[in-house]
Amino acid sequence: MKSKRIALFCAVMAMTVASGAMANEIYKWTDENGTVHYGDRPSGASTEERLAMTYTRTDNAAVQQRVQARVDATTARREARSVAAASQEEAAEQEAMAAERAQQCDRARARLETYLQSQRLYRTDENGERVYLDDAQRENARQKAEEQITEYCS
Repeated sequence: MKSKRIALFCAVMAMTVASGAMANEIYKWTDENGTVHYGDRPSGASTEERLAMTYTRTDNAAVQQRVQARVDATTARREARSVAAASQEEAAEQEAMAAERAQQCDRARARLETYLQSQRLYRTDENGERVYLDDAQRENARQKAEEQITEYCS
């Protein structure tokens, strides 16, 4: 039983070595139409030539460096994208805040213009009735409107 296993192992190893040796032979030939062909078996053509294949061992350190360089480049691209997205988001937020301030500025200016041109000002109380402002209250409302203009329009 043991001898059969050893014989089988030797046969498999012999085939592996032989197939590796055959895999190193590549043949190149040109047919009558001028087309170049490649194969692993001889074709018998008169233009056939045998190409010697040589293999070099892979430099694992160089492969590792290339892989690390790709990982680093990918990481850098992701970080750059996230920074760009954050800056775009911040710019959009600032733009929205600027638009809101502009609207508040316009409202404050319109309110001040109303206070300056109106003879009588009123506010609506909780019962829905108009309560007219006296001169001191009008002046106070005008000053608040000017303060809002200073705050929102600068």
